[in-house]
Amino acid sequence: MSRLSYYIPKIEDYWYEEKLLSDPLTMSYNAGYDVSYFGYHYDTGCIDFPKSRWKESYDKRINKHKFFAYLVDNSTNNYIGTINFQFNEFESRYECGIVIEAKYRHLGFASEGLKLLCDEAKKQGIKELYDNFEVDRGHVLELFLSSGFVIDKYEKWMKFGAEVQGAIVRKVL
Repeated sequence: MSRLSYYIPKIEDYWYEEKLLSDPLTMSYNAGYDVSYFGYHYDTGCIDFPKSRWKESYDKRINKHKFFAYLVDNSTNNYIGTINFQFNEFESRYECGIVIEAKYRHLGFASEGLKLLCDEAKKQGIKELYDNFEVDRGHVLELFLSSGFVIDKYEKWMKFGAEVQGAIVRKVL
């Protein structure tokens, strides 16, 4: 039996996403980007997700056929992170993401969560998944490469006002 399963949250379960997005340790990877969307905190990477925005987010996920789920540790029944994929119309591709709550990192959950995510995407008929991140996040690059993703291309991004090397990874499902 797998250590993880996923759960599609109901609106009343979004308290966990609010908690995750407000945790500076969990969201530190997201800090320093020049983006302008509601509630983004440049210095910590945290994103405000008050209860007043839960329904809007829920409706977008349902109506736009976005896959979003909480990862559940089957031994404790605790949420430990999120997985998602959605179609990026601008890039004309499916992009994915995985966030493991800081206190659960480095325990092997990310590779299991990524496998669940890829299996679900394949089940839904998706042929390829993409993700992107800075190359100097070596543990993340290693995770994706060991899960069958390949580097599709490199790009430069700005983070905290400095140029960083980024990788776009792709997996054929």
